[in-house]
Amino acid sequence: MKKKLIIGFLLILFNGTAALACDICGCGVGSYYLGILPEYNKRFIGLRYQHKKLSTHLGPLGERTPITADETYQSAELWGGWNIGQRFRVLAFVPYNFNERKSQTGDGSKNGLGDIAIMGYYKLFDKMGTVGSKMMVQSLWIGGGIKAPTGKYEPSERLAIQESPNNFQLGTESTDFTLNAAYDIRYNDLGLNANVNYKMNTENKYDYRYGNKFTSNVIVYYKIRIAEKVTVAPNAGVLYETADKDVELKKYDVAVSGGYSLSAIAGVEVGMKGLSFGANYQNVRSQELAGGRAYAGNRVMVHLSLPF
Repeated sequence: MKKKLIIGFLLILFNGTAALACDICGCGVGSYYLGILPEYNKRFIGLRYQHKKLSTHLGPLGERTPITADETYQSAELWGGWNIGQRFRVLAFVPYNFNERKSQTGDGSKNGLGDIAIMGYYKLFDKMGTVGSKMMVQSLWIGGGIKAPTGKYEPSERLAIQESPNNFQLGTESTDFTLNAAYDIRYNDLGLNANVNYKMNTENKYDYRYGNKFTSNVIVYYKIRIAEKVTVAPNAGVLYETADKDVELKKYDVAVSGGYSLSAIAGVEVGMKGLSFGANYQNVRSQELAGGRAYAGNRVMVHLSLPF
């Protein structure tokens, strides 16, 4: 019965994205990349920094034009996790965003609090055994979450630039919900980590609804133990993002939204007593964004966390 529930949950997530066409993936508001969580037993708190680039107002064939804008999205995010008993886990994210736009028609910037999100997980299983002489460990967590409209949304941004994605915002002004699943399997020191997140958006008070968004990543890692005090885990994998087109006035699809992005990930995680840190580089290998009118650049993420 438990296996059927697991399969059913994952099928709902993946089938729900089959016909999606995506928002500008990984940039602007609402990025939900998790990756490998830092090691902790009870609780952790930390900081994450993300740096992303996006070019908008491209021509019909993706070429640069006199009004092409180069946008940079940075966020400093306070995040943390709390294991409650043996079966429950809560993750929270409080981002502070730094948006910058440069173009021949004028530059601009926006700094401020983003949309706060909370995710809850329930552990379906956590198994430990041996295969031959090697240890095999695996776990599966599923859950859901909510994103609060704490970041500032400016409707004038959408009205002023009709042919550009509505991404240059600090928040969405909408309360949104997520479905989440996280799976990890490790054979001795070689492991695989997978996360899926499906974000269901609601309409804000300005009759604008960002497209529902799907994020998934699969990462292979290897733990190297140094003097039984430090663990170094180089890792590599893929990140895929996709979401519906945005909708305004309850029925009109926004033309300059939609698409997908597929990125290759390479990084390292370091854990020691009382401290964890890591970094990864996300190289966008394939994309189709806003009908070719936008182009996402590569991304960097670094984090530092303290278990307690």
